[in-house]
Parts: sequence; structure tokens; C-alpha cells
Amino acid sequence: MGNDLDPRLTPAQRFGRELGRARREAGLSQARLGSHLGVSSSFIGHIETGNRRPGTKLATDCDRFFKTDDLFTHLCRNITAPTGPAWFLRWSDEIEPRARVLRSWDPLLVSGLLQTENYARAVVRGGLASSEEEVEDQVGARMRRQLILKKDSPPVLWALLDEWVLRRLVGGPEVMCEQLDHLMTIAGRQNVTVQIVPHDTSCTSGLMSGFVLAQLADAPTAVSVESAGEGEVSAEHKLVGVVWDRYDKIRAEAHRPGQSLEMIKEARDQWKQQT
Repeated sequence: MGNDLDPRLTPAQRFGRELGRARREAGLSQARLGSHLGVSSSFIGHIETGNRRPGTKLATDCDRFFKTDDLFTHLCRNITAPTGPAWFLRWSDEIEPRARVLRSWDPLLVSGLLQTENYARAVVRGGLASSEEEVEDQVGARMRRQLILKKDSPPVLWALLDEWVLRRLVGGPEVMCEQLDHLMTIAGRQNVTVQIVPHDTSCTSGLMSGFVLAQLADAPTAVSVESAGEGEVSAEHKLVGVVWDRYDKIRAEAHRPGQSLEMIKEARDQWKQQT
């Protein structure tokens, strides 16, 4: 896992690393995989070392063959059209899709995996996007990320949100109503739990930044930490332990899921009065 997180890897090299990992886990030689995909063993070798760039068809064929949803399609897309900073692409395309459990804390905004399209658009427009085309590219990438929650075996998501996230106007009252309705709906899924952390809590562990912990079945737990538009992805044991401890302290202050849903509904009704 450590090499997969190496910031020096190009998108093509990350695609190659994932392909090599999937091939070895399937017990296949490069020749056997090439036969299944209709390409030569040497071509597979060049792809795995990052010396050749995969095409869209190969990426789609890899996802179909390895049953990896759209993992390789995402990686291929980022070779020619990256949709975010390198540290975040490593998270969204290599770690998040493989997660068994995700634990998130967001002190400012609704989590990206739980955002509606209109809410996400308002957030992106307020960020660093320089054109409407770039806005739509980033919104589309965010919506595609959410497909992991619709897989046959989706990850378990524990989402902690600060209470002010429900009160903070993003995109207008109608956008907020739609977002909070969506939050209530998705929190009803068996694999998703949303808990609200009261704004008057004495716990200060979450004031510095938002973060996500990802537990994987085939690799050490990884963490993504973001603050002021900068971020870090790491599987380093000490950092993961510090963030996990912080998560436990924040969750200890959170309302229970049922009470949290009541708070979301109350906030939605207040926004509705302004539409």
C-alpha cells in the first residue's frame, strides 16, 4: 500500500500498479491476462510499469473482468483529464473504492459522498474552479465517487457532521432543502449512519480539519486529512492512530442517529420556510 500512495507516481503508473495487483490476486500471468483482454503479454507488462498509457476500452475491459466497478475507468480518466489534486486522486480512485468501512468527520460542509449535485455545484463554484466547464467536471467526478455507495457490497459509512453544517447556507434555501432531504434518505440505508455533533460541545478535537478514515480488507487503514484546500493521504501507523483517536472523541460527543435525523428534519423545515 505504501508504494501506491507514493506522490511521485504518475496516473499511468498508478493504473499499472492497480492492474498488477489485481492480476496477481487473480493468480494470472501477464500472458493469461493478455489473452483474456485481447492484448499481448508485453503490452500488459508495459502498462503495469507505466510505460504505456491504457485506452478507455482496456480500462472498461479490466473493470468488467476483475469486477471492480469503475476503478480502472477512473484511473484511466485521470491519465488524460485529472479532476483534482494528486493527493486527492490517490484517495478517490485508489483507496476509497476499495474501502470496507469509511469514517468521516466534516466540520464545515456535508461530506462529498453525501452531497447532492446542486449542493456540490455551489461548493465547487465557491472554490478554485476557474470556469463553468471545470465546475461541471469536478461536480461530475464527485457524483461518480458516490457510486461506491450503490455497489452490490457497498462500504459501511459512518459520517459525523457538525451541527452548523445544517445551518450554513450553501447555494440557497432550495438547495439546502434538497440536500437535507437527501441526507435523511441516504441515512436510512443499512450501510450509512449519519450523526450530528452539537455546536456547543466542549470537544475541540475536530476543530482543526475534516478527515476520512478508510479500512481496507487487503491493506492497512489509510487516512485523508484536508485543511484549507490542502490535503494529505497516508497509511502511516502513527498518523492513522492520532486521527482515529480524534474521531472517537468527536463521535463520543455526537447525538444518536435517531436524534440526529430529527435535527436534520428540523433544519430542513426551517430552510423550507425561506423558499
